[in-house]
Amino acid sequence: MAHPQIHDSEIRIVGHRWSRQAHELKAFLARSRVGYRWLDVERDREAGGYLGDTRDGRETLPIVILPDGTRLVRPAVRDLAERIGLDTEPDQPFYDLLIVGGGPAGLSAAVYAASEGIRTIVVEQEVPGGQAGYSAKIENYPGFPEGLSGRDFAQRTVAQAERFGVEILSTRHVESLAVKGRYREICLDDEKTVAAHAVLLATGVAFRWLEAPGCPDLVGRGVYYGAAVAEASDCRDQRLYVLGGGNSAGQAAVLLAEYARRVTIVAPEPSLEDTMSQYLLERIGELPNIETCPGHTVVGAEGRKHLERLVLQRTDESDRRTVAADGLFVFIGAEPRTQWLEGVVDRDDQGFILANERMETSVPGVFVAGDVRAGSVKRIASAVGEGAMAVQFIHGYLADR
Repeated sequence: MAHPQIHDSEIRIVGHRWSRQAHELKAFLARSRVGYRWLDVERDREAGGYLGDTRDGRETLPIVILPDGTRLVRPAVRDLAERIGLDTEPDQPFYDLLIVGGGPAGLSAAVYAASEGIRTIVVEQEVPGGQAGYSAKIENYPGFPEGLSGRDFAQRTVAQAERFGVEILSTRHVESLAVKGRYREICLDDEKTVAAHAVLLATGVAFRWLEAPGCPDLVGRGVYYGAAVAEASDCRDQRLYVLGGGNSAGQAAVLLAEYARRVTIVAPEPSLEDTMSQYLLERIGELPNIETCPGHTVVGAEGRKHLERLVLQRTDESDRRTVAADGLFVFIGAEPRTQWLEGVVDRDDQGFILANERMETSVPGVFVAGDVRAGSVKRIASAVGEGAMAVQFIHGYLADR
């Protein structure tokens, strides 16, 4: 079968609306600020022209068609990252500073370190930007009175770091950290090792998962974590629910309301005034298709191939009801994923990394900054400041050696 030729710079993704793998590919490209066109095999006529030569073509989905016509069948995110030109392999085995985590703290540290001549590499398990990269709009970051998206913030900082010569790896997991005499060494997910004089842990925090019955099985098929930007355009005329009472939930609801028939914010807190910024509350109040449901939570999700219903319950357990739903976007907080550091650096009982006043952990030469540090202020500006501060202490550590 002849396949359509692409004569522009746009990437096509062909797949099912309720495919978890297709969702992961879309979310990756969206956070990477790479333009793409989504073709739903159930709704877009053009999609049929890209199906494979199998009986009905669907067992090969999702398919990614690159601008040069190359077809990637069910590619892993890392494969796609390599194809679009992102770095996934280190250029050398040794650096002055190795930063684990490419969020605001890690990127800020990279900019300051490289600008002072420190050979720096950043290893990010997803896409640079961290939790901030999921934000539809950041409106309280100093210097941007009109606000900027999380993706814009990440792209600007990455460009700044790379201008100073920082090497940034994407889609790479760090499996372990070890002390090797005077050096510190990490092991990547393919068992490749990278060493440095000093290490900065800036892994941030990850979305806390909703473990209610039915929810884990429907992730990517109606249940999403921080994916409002990637999924919004597919939610036209749908009934959506946003779980959470913080600013991230409010920003997602405002974005989704541009497309959805109705967006309901389900918040465990009795009042959103206690957890959400006033500017967001005012904006939500101005949108007729957003409603709030405080004092409730989600205790179940139902659906065969995709999400169809949610079970809502009052937090005092006095009432429970089932509602029709096409999508659930979850923003119930975040937690550190630092199990890989067990037995290496000291952590508190929640997994946050302990450090002294010089931001150095229990292991000399291993520093920590940002949300993953025990006692940190969970704000973008604070993370950026901590990244800059950490470099000053790292610089002193390197000078002593």
